[in-house]
Amino acid sequence: MFDFDFQNPVRLVFGRGRHKRIGELIKPFAGRVLLHYGGGSIKRCSTYGDIISSIEAAGIEYIELGGVRANPELGLVNEGARLCREHGVGLILAVGGGSVIDSAKGIAIGAVPENGDVWKYFTDGGPISGALPIATVLTIPAAGSEQSPDTVISHQDRKLGYSSQKLRPVVSVINPELFFTLPPCQIANGVSDMMSHIMERYFTNTTHTELIDGLCESTLRTIMGNGPRLLENPEDYDAWAEVSLAGSFCHNGFLGVGREQDWACHDMEHELSAVDPGIAHGAGLAVITPAWMDYVRSANTDMFSRFACNVMGVGDITRAIEKLRRFYRAMGLPSSITELGLDGGVLDEMARKCTQAPDGGAGTIGGLRKLGRDDVLAIYKAAL
Repeated sequence: MFDFDFQNPVRLVFGRGRHKRIGELIKPFAGRVLLHYGGGSIKRCSTYGDIISSIEAAGIEYIELGGVRANPELGLVNEGARLCREHGVGLILAVGGGSVIDSAKGIAIGAVPENGDVWKYFTDGGPISGALPIATVLTIPAAGSEQSPDTVISHQDRKLGYSSQKLRPVVSVINPELFFTLPPCQIANGVSDMMSHIMERYFTNTTHTELIDGLCESTLRTIMGNGPRLLENPEDYDAWAEVSLAGSFCHNGFLGVGREQDWACHDMEHELSAVDPGIAHGAGLAVITPAWMDYVRSANTDMFSRFACNVMGVGDITRAIEKLRRFYRAMGLPSSITELGLDGGVLDEMARKCTQAPDGGAGTIGGLRKLGRDDVLAIYKAAL
């Protein structure tokens, strides 16, 4: 096990009706907030009214910025940052799923004048000077951004991530009742995304990590056991409680402590949804992950055998990967890049961008096995 330094300052407020307390929860942090949300679905149910009533009851002023789409874009981030600076906003309240929260984190960077250009942190890395505090009310469990220090933003034909402990929300509210109206596709995509967040950490060459290995396996089994229940009954509170809590904790960093992580599947999927922003992240991961497993399994057969036995309940790796494919299909997720609407003509360019180093030269991705351009292209072709 590696040495590590783990800190998670997020206050997680979980349970029925808890989103109605958001005003009192954020009052200590700011008297004026930016209310950030997506396409307006929160206004078609009671969530928006509940949030506004709670904010106003706490005596908090607010301005609004909606319009976040899947794969949040830099243009809206810059607009939000401008609004925060002009209106003296002290906190960003993100009401939505991972895209809204990621957008809010980008705004939190841009709202601090000393940071300058937001996009440079996604292309070049480097520490930010600071960030506005963020609070969240989760309406789509999947990304885990409500507890994580990470954000992903799209600009032109790139989709890139950035991480800073300054971007962890100060408070996040999870009320499983808010997920009852989610359509089957969002349930399935969320389940896939959560599972990938665990597997990107689980598959490692680091040894003597028994505790975290077991927690990863248990969390995967919990998600896979409750996901199908939600397709049958999307108002199953108990199933949502299990899935949403798992999704939140599988990306707050704890399931990755003390070990080398991988993240190749996320890097490869980002290129899919950069080519076509209409491709859901979870759908792309369901296509890429089994193909990646087939390609890298020889890098650590002991780890894959453990996954086969302890997660998939089968005796060999080949059957485990095929059972995972069947699970994704049963959830209604695609099995190939072709099903996502792309053809083989884009694969070479995606592989090049995926493995491009910050200086523009050739690089590698992954931790379990380092993957260059030819490796990534082979995985894309296997998933085609």
